[in-house]
Amino acid sequence: MKTSKVLLFAILFTTTVAFLSSCGGGSSENSSEGEATSEAAPVEEAPAAADTVFLTIEGNDLMQFNLKELKVMEGQIVKLTLVHSGQMAVEAMGHNWILLDKGTDKGAFGQAAIAARENDYVPQEGEMADAILAYTGLVGGGEETSVVFTAPSFGYYDYICSFPGHYAIMQGTLVVEPSA
Repeated sequence: MKTSKVLLFAILFTTTVAFLSSCGGGSSENSSEGEATSEAAPVEEAPAAADTVFLTIEGNDLMQFNLKELKVMEGQIVKLTLVHSGQMAVEAMGHNWILLDKGTDKGAFGQAAIAARENDYVPQEGEMADAILAYTGLVGGGEETSVVFTAPSFGYYDYICSFPGHYAIMQGTLVVEPSA
C-alpha cells in the first residue's frame, strides 16, 4: 500500500512538471522557435512613454482600495482595471475609480457626486465634471471594469471612489513621472 502511494505521488509530480514545462514557463512571447531564451528578469527602467501600462486596482466590501499609489509616466497610455473583490451588490457597496485633476477638492467633488446617481456618481456638468481626467463605471461584488486614458503631465493626482461616502476612505495618488 505504501509503495502504491509513493508511485502515485511520483506519477503526479512527473505529470505536473511535464505540464508546467510544456506551458512555456519563463520563455519570452517574442522569441521564435529554436531561439534561446532566458528567464524573465525584473525590469528596472520605467517603460517609455509610448508603451501601454496595465494597472489593476481592487475595491472591497470594507470600502478600501488595495493600492494607495499607482505610478505611470507622462504621456503613457494607461489601461486601468477596477476589480470589486467583495461580494456586496452595486446598490449597497458599489465602487468606481475617478482620477481628479491637480488641486481638486475631494470633499466638494464627493458632495457633487452624490447628485449624479444616474451617472454612476460621476458629475457630468459644471466645475466638478471639468476636474475629471479619467473614470470607470460603477461595479458591484465580483465585477470589474476598465478605462483607457493618456497619463497627464508630470505630478501627483488624486484618485477616489465617488460612491456616496466612499471618497473619504477610498482614495490614493497617481504618481506621474516625467518621460525620459
